[in-house]
Amino acid sequence: DGFDIVKDYKQIRNTVGYMPGRFSLYQDLTVEENLKFFATVFNTTIEENYHLIKDIYIQIEPFKTRRAGKLSGGMKQKLALSCALIHKPTVLFLDEPTTGVDAVSRKEFWEMLKNLKEQGITILVSTPYMDEATLCDRIALIQSGEILSIDTPEQITGNYEGKLYAVKSDKIYQLLKDIHTYPEVISCYAFGEYLHIQFKVDNGENEQLLIDYLKQKGHESVSIKQINPTIEDCFIKLMTADVVQ
Repeated sequence: DGFDIVKDYKQIRNTVGYMPGRFSLYQDLTVEENLKFFATVFNTTIEENYHLIKDIYIQIEPFKTRRAGKLSGGMKQKLALSCALIHKPTVLFLDEPTTGVDAVSRKEFWEMLKNLKEQGITILVSTPYMDEATLCDRIALIQSGEILSIDTPEQITGNYEGKLYAVKSDKIYQLLKDIHTYPEVISCYAFGEYLHIQFKVDNGENEQLLIDYLKQKGHESVSIKQINPTIEDCFIKLMTADVVQ
């Protein structure tokens, strides 16, 4: 019924931008040559859509004659993003774009994505970093190809069942071992300098009973406080739900 495979493929290709997790540009070409090449592939020019990549490209433009393979990790990501945007896509797919990138570059990268979103581009990002996930409008938590939950960050954390506590002592490794032997704790895992735990039943006495138990185990300075769950806490709970049951 008039379906044109070539025409429809070109239309889809021209509305979608893709940035793979592994740097896949031509490493023996310079920054400028890579950008010109991708613009040509999509039958456009750097000048035509420069306004879209300007805030990103000006950070690497001083190195436009440098070969892409000689760039730092953060600069490679900015070049790859510029190439993915040069044809002005309406949807942008990013596969773990900040993996292996330093913390400062990660922050800069997400500021760029925020600006792109304000220009009407729909962005789909895969990331192993839960702090990055909270920057998105909607999150799908996926394990082994299965979607465990999909909602806004606020709804995912708001749907966390039960109370979550953070526990700390001066012997954190021994603390982890001792809490694992405490029968009233249903889950326990390291989270920075704290352990995050959940009790089987919240009866109002658990905190003091756990402190007393840990003091018997030789822990002298134990602190415990109730906390709000993060996206990572929700992910861990969903992943271990079947095991706990």
